[in-house]
This record gives sequence, C-alpha cells and structure tokens, in this order.
Amino acid sequence: MPSFNSVAVIGAGAWGTALAGVAVRAGRDVVLYARSAESATRMTSSRQNPRLPGTQLAANLEITNEIAQAARAEIILIATPAQHLREAMTALAPHLKKATPVVACAKGIEHGTHKFMTEVIAATAPDATPAILSGPSFADDVARGLPTAVTLAAQDEGLARALVQALGSSTFRPYHSTDIRGVEIGGAAKNVLAIAAGIAVGRKLGASAQAALTTRGFSELARLGLACGARTETLVGLSGLGDLILSCSSLQSRNFALGIALGRGAPPPKGKLAEGVFTAPVLIELAASQNIDMPVSQAVAAILGGAITIDAAIEGLLTRPFKAEG
Repeated sequence: MPSFNSVAVIGAGAWGTALAGVAVRAGRDVVLYARSAESATRMTSSRQNPRLPGTQLAANLEITNEIAQAARAEIILIATPAQHLREAMTALAPHLKKATPVVACAKGIEHGTHKFMTEVIAATAPDATPAILSGPSFADDVARGLPTAVTLAAQDEGLARALVQALGSSTFRPYHSTDIRGVEIGGAAKNVLAIAAGIAVGRKLGASAQAALTTRGFSELARLGLACGARTETLVGLSGLGDLILSCSSLQSRNFALGIALGRGAPPPKGKLAEGVFTAPVLIELAASQNIDMPVSQAVAAILGGAITIDAAIEGLLTRPFKAEG
C-alpha cells in the first residue's frame, strides 16, 4: 500500500480550505492553491479565509497561487465547483506527475458534456488517477473539526485504502470504496432532490410531505444508480442516502435553501448558483437513456426550466397512478 505524505488542495473556497485543514490534522504536508495571488497573500498573512469566517488557518499550511508548486504533491484534492472542474484540471494537468491521484471533491455532472467528475479528470489529465470524495458534509463543520464521515472511491482498492489512511483522523472518517459511479450518482442526484425537499418546506406542505419527497427521491436515486452499475451498499451508504438526508434538512445546503426560496415565491438566495440547477436537466437525460422513471427529479427540472409552475408540479405528483412501493 502506498504512503502519501504531501497533499495539495486546488480551490481556496470554503470547502477547499476545510479540506486543507483535514489534511493538516491528518499529519500531511499541505499546500492550498488559490487562483488569485492577492487572495493567497492575504490568507498567508492573516491566516484567515473570508469565505470560511471564524476559522484559523494552521501555521504549517502553505498557501500559493502557483499551480506548478501545488502539482508536486503526492495527492491532489480538487475542490473547485463542479462546473469549473475542467478549467482547473486543464491548468493543472501539464504539471502533474504520471499516476498522481486526483480526487474530485465536488458533487455534480458537467453541463454540456454530461460527464461525471472523474470522467472530466480522465479527459483532461489522461495520466492522472481519478478518484472521488463525497458524503454528508458541510465546510463549516469540517473546518471546526466536528465529526464527519464521507466516502472516498477509486478504481483500485489498494489506492482507495491508502488515500483513506492519508486523509483520515479522529474527526474526519473516510470509508473506502471502488464504486466510483455509485458515489458520483449519489452526490449529483441528491443536489436535485434537495431542491424538491426545500420546495416542500417553502410551500409549507408539512413534515409528512417533506419525508415523502425525501424517501421517494431516494428511490429514484437508487433506481438510477443500480441501472448505471452502482452497488446497493453505496447507494444506501454515506454518499447516497446519508448525503441526501443531510442535504434535505439543513439550510447549509444551497440546494435546499434554493428550494425553500422557490417554494415561498421568493427570488433564489444571492451568491453562487446551487449545483442542482445545473445537474437537474442532465440527470433527467441520463435517466431517460436508462429508461428510468424519476418523477420528482423531472418535476424539479421542469420548475427550474420554467416549463411548469410549482403548484402544477405538485398536483402532477399527487395525481400519478397509485403503485406498489419500490
């Protein structure tokens, strides 16, 4: 089993900064890459990141805006948003050593190409070794050292085990897997389903409706995942059901917050667009290609695309033919 002593985190947003702290607590030599030289200098001097207020950056965390320096690490955690992954990988790829593990830490499907995160890594850096980290986690909790469990998947089980050993600590527990596609589908689909749960809350449909949407949404996620070759234990694990439950119940979830705003008839929350907005239409196309029925996800995509009102979508879901559980 390989041992890894150095980690680079690409992306100095809240999530990337939290993951850099994870790697520091695991005893690794860590470099955090910020695209802006000004941001890198400011964080180096202040030991603070405005995107993660209240968190003191470790004294031994190195911060740089030189991508070549970051690329020398033995593990790369790429924590840019899903829709910016290709751009970041294109800049990183020329500097990577052959077979460097590159771990995608974003949850989504690339708009336009319909590629999952590890597929984007493989397309832009053919000599790298793609992996994926996903599961129920928020940057603020992770940065504060609160107990968190996630899933880390790589095609080679030995590598997955080694990555888990390199990043794990008493407060951050990764479970290893080889089910890359299952982890990716769980992380992407939950973004869409969290919007649906948020709409139910915003419309004040009650706790029973929110629970029904969450469980029926999970049924959709599981059907799609199994059709795409995912394993059941992944879909009912941290990166599937666990992530869905958290995202459908916490205002820290941008997707859930977006759904609440939509349900109330308010404009979406300001700031970065929720990833589920990009994922919804792609998820529906993927489901159609597998002949999988995903009515909740389809309703979300139709609402976001302006093809149907929220009230019409709710009525459509409630008037579907009765059927057996499953």
